[in-house]
Amino acid sequence: MNGSNPEPRGVVFALAAHPDDIDMMMAGTMLRLRSVGYELHYMTIGNGSCGTAVHTKDEIIRIRTAEARAAAHMIGAIYHEPLVDDIDIFYDKPLLARVGAVMRDVRPDILLLQSPQDYMEDHMNSSRLGVTAAFCRGMRNFPTDPPRPVFEKEVAVYHALPWGLCDQLRTPILPHFYVDVADVMAQKRDMLACHKSQKEWLDVSQGLDSYLIAMEDMCAQVGAMSGRFASAEGWRRHSHLGFSAPGFDPMSDALGEWIEPHRPV
Repeated sequence: MNGSNPEPRGVVFALAAHPDDIDMMMAGTMLRLRSVGYELHYMTIGNGSCGTAVHTKDEIIRIRTAEARAAAHMIGAIYHEPLVDDIDIFYDKPLLARVGAVMRDVRPDILLLQSPQDYMEDHMNSSRLGVTAAFCRGMRNFPTDPPRPVFEKEVAVYHALPWGLCDQLRTPILPHFYVDVADVMAQKRDMLACHKSQKEWLDVSQGLDSYLIAMEDMCAQVGAMSGRFASAEGWRRHSHLGFSAPGFDPMSDALGEWIEPHRPV
């Protein structure tokens, strides 16, 4: 940042599979991190090509890319273009090299990813790609596409809860900690509402504003799990090995007043 704008406290990179995934499970935490001085980056690996029963492929990619860009703009996040079609998010070397290039451009302190266990393969593969791209951030002999210089600072990796709060075998996924998002829920809802193409699609089969209501209900459920917050997002912290010193936990350091650890019953 230049001029009268202060230097950011650090950089947050939210990386997910599809347009609207970030808004559904991560946006409240991003708003909290922005409020304490973090620079935000927003990227989905998939372009939303399969998120329609009406539009052509080219039409829906254009529509959903614009919707995601609008959601990112709403919170002042830097938007990064998607890389592949939906269902083409595979954990393979060519795509890893492309994700790795963006990772080296962004140089995050905090990396927000989807759950490694989820109901959908695109989500899980996006999580794996993000983890490995961050792990390879300082590997000079791992080439990215396009080539980018390495960086060697610490990165803290956090995984959001899966949509539905269960893994692919219906087993509940419990967070390590909760982030209070109650008083940013209106902004989080507005971000998700940017994805009008999904509203039009889902409302036909599931009822008016179904995806907005489902998001709000899930945040309320996670809030109830916390035992403290009216609405919350849940997070699991990835192992520090290969990423940072054991005690490097910038999200907890930054959001202490809005965080509650998970307490097993």
